[in-house]
Amino acid sequence: MTPLDVKVTRLHALLADLERVVVCFSGGVDSAYLLAEAVGVLGTRAVALTAVSPSLAPEEGAAAQRLARALGARHLLVETFELDDPRYAANPVNRCYFCKTEVYGRAVAEARKLDAAHVLDGFNRDDRADWRPGRQAARELGVRSPLDETGFTKTDIRQAARRLDLPVWNKPALACLSSRFPYGTPVTPEGLTRVARCERVLRAHGFAVCRVRHFGPRARIEVAPEEVARLRHPALLADVTARFRAAGFDAVDVDPDGYRPGALNETASAGRESAR
Repeated sequence: MTPLDVKVTRLHALLADLERVVVCFSGGVDSAYLLAEAVGVLGTRAVALTAVSPSLAPEEGAAAQRLARALGARHLLVETFELDDPRYAANPVNRCYFCKTEVYGRAVAEARKLDAAHVLDGFNRDDRADWRPGRQAARELGVRSPLDETGFTKTDIRQAARRLDLPVWNKPALACLSSRFPYGTPVTPEGLTRVARCERVLRAHGFAVCRVRHFGPRARIEVAPEEVARLRHPALLADVTARFRAAGFDAVDVDPDGYRPGALNETASAGRESAR
């Protein structure tokens, strides 16, 4: 067997041992692959759960519903209220801890109703390298991470998802909309709606990888590095700028370096110790 085959076999055995699970399902490749394998091993004893809040773009929620249906999974849409927590809304460097406490807490409550002993998420080995304060919430609430436990990297997940013909096998990573706000900038429903609207503009122009960073009245656009020149074409940039201003931004900048994962997390390093 190949190294990936070994990991898949271990994953199947782990899922079988868990017997009945709730999978926290965002619709991204990590949670989609985990859900597909869980349904394959456990059938109706694997249930998908998607947290619905202003930090989830509406089209992402709709895509998650379509994919769960295609996988034959029972799918729960559960409203979460992390924005009601002033600690979350203040957007400290450990914002994700407060979000995951809310999301995982509701997932655990739903799991109890279903007589499922385990809540699972799509955390994997490569995620260990990033700033992930939400892991503390996972530990506190007993959430399991089968992909991490069985050694899956992001590359492994994409390869395994492609084998299963999952349509999201090559979907770009897409963190929640609150990640567009620099730490210390309050997260508001209005701001989240503005970001979602503007990222929709960029995707309509063909930018599959894009982020709209919310710096108060100013938006900073990040697209794939090889796409920066196209975005800066005068006619295209003029159209994007006009649409961003209509959404409520006063000024628009283009990051010359383009998108890079965890860019805003680079500013978190100084505050990590105080956030723990």
